[in-house]
Amino acid sequence: MNKTVFFGALTVAGIAAGAASAATLDDVTARGTLNCGVSTGLVGFAAPDANGVWEGFDVGVCRAVAAAALGDPEAVNFVPLTTQTRFTALASGEVDMLARNTTWTFSRDVDLKMEFTGINYYDGQGFMVPRDIGVTSAKDLDGATVCIQTGTTTELNLADFFRVNNISYEPVPIETNAEAQQQYLARACDVYTTDASGLAATRATFENPGDHVILPEIISKEPLGPLVRHGDNEWGDIVRWTLNAMIAAEELGVTSANVSELAAAATDNPEINRLLGTEGELGAMLGLEADWAVAVISAVGNYGELFEQTIGENTPIGLARGLNAQWTEGGLIYSPPFR
Repeated sequence: MNKTVFFGALTVAGIAAGAASAATLDDVTARGTLNCGVSTGLVGFAAPDANGVWEGFDVGVCRAVAAAALGDPEAVNFVPLTTQTRFTALASGEVDMLARNTTWTFSRDVDLKMEFTGINYYDGQGFMVPRDIGVTSAKDLDGATVCIQTGTTTELNLADFFRVNNISYEPVPIETNAEAQQQYLARACDVYTTDASGLAATRATFENPGDHVILPEIISKEPLGPLVRHGDNEWGDIVRWTLNAMIAAEELGVTSANVSELAAAATDNPEINRLLGTEGELGAMLGLEADWAVAVISAVGNYGELFEQTIGENTPIGLARGLNAQWTEGGLIYSPPFR
């Protein structure tokens, strides 16, 4: 290929990608609201309360991005999406981002051309069964009927697990978590399999949660996180560093209760100062106000606060931090430096 043509093509592609990237922030700003794709309903992660107000761990990420980009955590239009429709909705521009317990995989990143902006929950696939069937291991599920959401990594992992262990199963395809719950409780399937966090969230809504057991096997890695369109670099940076701001804030001891005080004057910790915009020009680099991270933390808290309020051990979901503890506490949660 002629080198001039080749590099010219790259330049045009780069300009087009940059234009598309800048356009997303421009569109969100002009619209005055963030269109955020979420689950059709997974308590603790994304579900409307009795008054129709969306709440949960993933919902908090949406509100955090709205706080960063628009200065208003309430300026979010939540768009419930199934596993089948989520990627099309993002690619078509129906939503500006997904915060929908979505696993980061090679093919989604490369082939579907999605841009994952981080991991907000390290998960793995598990199995839930009624206690009264007496099963204590997933390897004892030979011949079981299994409720499974189609179009997910869960579907592929299930096939791999049963094949490797030389046992059989009968899939019962479902499209939403609500449908899975209904089918499972009606005993239309013996087992429900999805991310272990999703199983805990689903079980918490049951009338008698203790009648159901999450089996000990975790059969996959499911790094869940927010994503944007491929090539949406500037907008992706905002989503990425909003999540990182929440993670860094927990590590640095910045909370929703003390962030205003810490931001009022420079502290003796340069990392905190850069995060909160009292030192450096990080906000301007993102095309945002200097105190964008202050708005984020004031609105939804740091990573630990959001976790504990929505899915932590003192909530009905009851999830321990585990892999989602800070790296300083033996977990995997870790933000690149703010410098």
